[in-house]
Parts: sequence; C-alpha cells; structure tokens
Amino acid sequence: METIVLGVEPRVIKKNAADKLRKTGVVPAVIYHKGEETVAVGVNELALRKLVHSAESHIIDLQFPDGKIKRSFIKDVQFHPVTDRIIHTDFQLFSADEIIELEVPVAVTGESAGVKKGGKLQIIKHALTIKGQPEHMPDHFVIDVTALEIGHSIHVKELPLDAYTDLIIMDDPDTPVITVLASKTEAEAPAEAAATTAS
Repeated sequence: METIVLGVEPRVIKKNAADKLRKTGVVPAVIYHKGEETVAVGVNELALRKLVHSAESHIIDLQFPDGKIKRSFIKDVQFHPVTDRIIHTDFQLFSADEIIELEVPVAVTGESAGVKKGGKLQIIKHALTIKGQPEHMPDHFVIDVTALEIGHSIHVKELPLDAYTDLIIMDDPDTPVITVLASKTEAEAPAEAAATTAS
C-alpha cells in the first residue's frame, strides 16, 4: 500500500474557530491513538480531498511543522449535507505490528459473462472493511467478475482471500458486493411477451 505525506498544523479548539478555518481552505481534524491524548489539527482541504476521493486506500504520514511524522489512516470523514465539502476528518495512528480495520476500495477485473450478453455490471458496495496488519493491506480489493451472469451477485462470503493472506473482511457475509442487472430492454421483453399472450 502506498504511503502519502500530508502536512498538518496544530489548531486551538474554541468557539467558531472551526468555521474560520474552513473559510481559509483548511479542514479541522483530530488525530487519536488508544492510550494517547487526542490532538486537534488542520489539514489543507484540496490535499485531503484527493485522498478521500481516491480509488485506492493509503497509509498517511502526517507531517507536523517541526518535522515530526506520525503514521496514520483516515478513520472517519464528515461531509457537508448540502455542498458535500469535507468538514471534519478523524485520523487514527497505529504501530507497525498493530492490527487495524481499514476501508479498502473495490476494483473489478475481467469481463462479466452477463455483460457480454447485454447485462449491466453494478458495484453495490464500493469499499470493504478489512482487518489486518498495515503492511498486508492492499490499495484496493480486486474481484474477478468473469463468471458473473445476469441476475447473479457476488456476496462478501464468496470473495476469495487467496491473494490477501492474513486479512479478514469484516462486512456482513451476506452483503452483495457486485451484481449484473438485466438491461432495460431485456427486462421489458418478458413483460411484453406476457401481455401479447394474454391478449
């Protein structure tokens, strides 16, 4: 997994301070780790947005003005309900041998058998919560959809972990991740045929 360096600035928590920060293009954030004091910081909104909307997950080296670096990952992001701008972020620190839970984006490989027949591939769950050591975390979780037919789905419990040793998927096993839907014309055809037969 790629490591990204992200600059942070310590901030003071006081009334209206967060709103003032946002107006200058800085997102309020906190850094926490079990057993340590939570640290309030500010992060450049544009730099953070690139990470949050990336198609891959990252380990993030938070760099302070004094040069100190703390290794982390994004634990939570809050968005404005209207503008969808990032308004707050939580970073969680970890040590090299620590077990963490990280949201990893889903990526597909192969051409679905159902798509070849006119179906439409739909990713229902765009990220999976993966548990394991940071060094084993993938940038994205690749799913082969070659055998997926129209009307069929791949569920969490059906995902192979051969390529992802020492990792556990924490999502509900019965959750569908990817499906192939019938095209609109194909779905309408049986209904039209039934109507013709009835008349």
